[in-house]
Amino acid sequence: MSDPTPAEPPVVIKTVDNGPYQVKGPVKIVDHENNTYELGPGRTRLLCRCGLSAKKPYCDGSHAREGFSAAERAGEKTAE
Repeated sequence: MSDPTPAEPPVVIKTVDNGPYQVKGPVKIVDHENNTYELGPGRTRLLCRCGLSAKKPYCDGSHAREGFSAAERAGEKTAE
């Protein structure tokens, strides 16, 4: 009997109150020019949610300097 294939770690996207999206990999980010950025297992990136970052799609902290406010919750809760 062979060992089962290990499961891929889950991708987690978390909204940070008044801040960015926190994305934990493995994921591939593709920009509008089709450039790809790999985010391996266990790696975390912060993606801009306020639209003010000079490093889009990544967060550079502009949300804090400009007073960005967003604390919405997901509409449908899932079992964890």
